[in-house]
Amino acid sequence: MIATITDKEAFVLEIHHRLSDVYGRDIKYFHDLDPLSELMSALLSHRTTNHNSGQAFRNLKELFGSWEAVRDAPTDEVQAAIKPCTWPEQKAPRIQQVLRLITEKCGGLSLEFLTQMDVADARRWLEELPGVGPKSSAAVISFSNMRGKALPVDSHHFRVATRLGIIDAKIGEAKAHHVLENMLPPDFTAQEMYDHHQVMMRHGQKVCFHYKPDCRRCVLLDVCPTGQALVNKATTDTP
Repeated sequence: MIATITDKEAFVLEIHHRLSDVYGRDIKYFHDLDPLSELMSALLSHRTTNHNSGQAFRNLKELFGSWEAVRDAPTDEVQAAIKPCTWPEQKAPRIQQVLRLITEKCGGLSLEFLTQMDVADARRWLEELPGVGPKSSAAVISFSNMRGKALPVDSHHFRVATRLGIIDAKIGEAKAHHVLENMLPPDFTAQEMYDHHQVMMRHGQKVCFHYKPDCRRCVLLDVCPTGQALVNKATTDTP
C-alpha cells in the first residue's frame, strides 16, 4: 500500500525506503574528522561545492598544520588559503573568531567534550557560536567521528522534500532540519539518519535537479505532485 502525503511520517518512511533501494543502505561515512575539524569543514562549505570547500580545508591543514596556528595567523593568510571557497573574505575572520571563542570557552581547541553531551544540548552549544546554524551543528554531530544522531538538510535534500510536498518551501532550510528530523521514526539509528540525509541529497543531485528535473525516471514520480505536474505539462506542450 502506498503511503499518502496526509500521513507525513508514513510517507517520509516510504520515500526513505524507495530511495534506499536505489542509493543504498548503511552508506559509508565520507569523513572521519574530529568534531572541531568537522566544524571548520562545515563553516567552509556554506554555499560552496564539496570540491572547493574540501580544497580550502586541505589548504588550511597543509599550510598551518593545526587549528591553533589558523587561529593565530594573519587573517589575510587564512583568506588566501581558503580562496577556493566562496566568500573567503567573510569566512576567514569568522573561522578565526570561532576558534578564539572555543579557546575562551573551553581553555583549548577541542570539541571532544561534545561526545559526552546529549545531542540536543551539544547542538545548542554549537549553535551559540557565530555562523553555526542547524545544518552545521547537525553536520558536526553526524559527519564527525562522533557519529551522532542528527539530520543535516542541504539544498538538494530541501528541494526534494518541498517538491514532494513533505514541507512548504516557505519554512526555509534552517527550520526544516528539526521538522524533517521529527518526521523520521524515533527508533532510527544514527546510521539510518545519515542514510536518509544521503539518499535525499543524492536524489537531488542525480535526478531531482534544480533546473529540469528528470521526472520520467524518478522512482517517486507516482507520489510526487510536482513531478506529475511537470510531466503532464511536458506532455500537453508536445505538439
